[in-house]
Amino acid sequence: MVDQELLDILVCPETKQPLHLADAALLSRVNTAIASGTMLNRGGQPVSEAVSEGLVREDGAILYPVRDDIPVMLIDEGIPLERTS
Repeated sequence: MVDQELLDILVCPETKQPLHLADAALLSRVNTAIASGTMLNRGGQPVSEAVSEGLVREDGAILYPVRDDIPVMLIDEGIPLERTS
């Protein structure tokens, strides 16, 4: 799990908006879209690995995956959330 002190200083690399931990319901929706093969990251690449933890931009538009307790804060690795509603 991402340390709260780290979460307090992390921001979106694109917009500089604050981030918060994704809740279980959002992660479930994201993983359903990943399993169906319809999820693409910002770089246009298919997302094939389930997300067990993620950081959501304040506006709710992008999720940055956390892999091995390390937030992946690359713009192209961000997962647009418009397809998960």
